[in-house]
Amino acid sequence: MGEQITRDLERAEPASKSAFPGIKTRVDKPASATPAEHELIVRDVRFDRDHPSPRWWHSNDPVATAWYNSVSASLPRGEAFFIDTLRTFREDLPPKLAQEVKAFTTQEVNHTREHVAFNRLVSAHGYNVESIEQGIQAMLDLTEGRPKEFNLAITIALEHFAAVISRQLLVDPRYLAGADPVAADVWRWHATEEIEHKGLVYDVWLHATRDWSSWKRYKTRALIAALITKKYFGNRIRDAIGLLEQDGFTRSKAKRELYAFLWWKPGMMRRMFFEWAAILLPGFHPWKRDDRALIRKFDSPYADAVMPAE
Repeated sequence: MGEQITRDLERAEPASKSAFPGIKTRVDKPASATPAEHELIVRDVRFDRDHPSPRWWHSNDPVATAWYNSVSASLPRGEAFFIDTLRTFREDLPPKLAQEVKAFTTQEVNHTREHVAFNRLVSAHGYNVESIEQGIQAMLDLTEGRPKEFNLAITIALEHFAAVISRQLLVDPRYLAGADPVAADVWRWHATEEIEHKGLVYDVWLHATRDWSSWKRYKTRALIAALITKKYFGNRIRDAIGLLEQDGFTRSKAKRELYAFLWWKPGMMRRMFFEWAAILLPGFHPWKRDDRALIRKFDSPYADAVMPAE
């Protein structure tokens, strides 16, 4: 499917060029749903490097710990890819959007720094996470030589997935209940900024594809979203199972308990499915769900920082 999308992009005629001489095809000018007054805030937080988080830092539960460790191990290389992708568009952006890309880049650099430290702690507990990092790099190597719009659409898909997970973490306290407090704060801080910049990459996409037809824009980002999310989610499951095997689980037991954790209790994947699926619909924009109150809630004093479950 990825090869087909790439071929479509490479041979597609400019949207404004009509098949009928002298007749100009109508090109929709896409509008952003990002609130005009919304700004990205760089929270340069450095978490306690000497805090003795336990091996099973999430509720003394190896399954929950393995899932979040799998996600964390994938982040540094993925976030570097996001930064590199946006850099290829930065020169052509209007000033406000270019400034937001700069803030986004700083946020992602900070996320990488803290998750590198987090991943070192995971390794210090005896887990081998190098294969996870190598797997992410192998997946990203497939983007080499693709049209830059292809890589931007991949970034949209992964940023949307990150924002949906992040919203779940902040809205429902059950997902981090019982977790080591420093580790939980790393995830809440990261989640807050993922929600805050959830529309930035999509707005760059709207600007970069402003001369495309609405159909070409929709087809490209929806197909890539379905393809990339499936691959990324599948790889995270594979890698979490691998971490559980390092804890002595059989493969069948690891798979059974991980699926129960993701889809039954607490069941984050089940609860977030329709919110994720919004990216497959025409007219999608991340800020059609306004989460600014959620961001402010987390930025308030800690006692008030967690919203009640819906």
